[in-house]
Amino acid sequence: MARLDFYSTEMLAGAPAAVATDALYELGLMYCSGRNGDYDLVEAHKWFNLAAMRGNADAKRLRLELAQEMTRAEISRAQKRAREWLSLH
Repeated sequence: MARLDFYSTEMLAGAPAAVATDALYELGLMYCSGRNGDYDLVEAHKWFNLAAMRGNADAKRLRLELAQEMTRAEISRAQKRAREWLSLH
């Protein structure tokens, strides 16, 4: 998981906003599908949340779908991780 977070940071550095938003969305897809890593709804929600904050409508929709499958505690963890990521980047 840390490898993907490091990769995403490198991938987003200096990228145009639209590209960065698409990259955040793609990270959400990776985690919610288990593609290229672990299946992790908390991480997927985090990345979709970040993409949604930048205006990605698909990320908003998928974040809502994921939230229906998650506990309140899981959603809270995802939101905390998104805030932590924002504070570092």
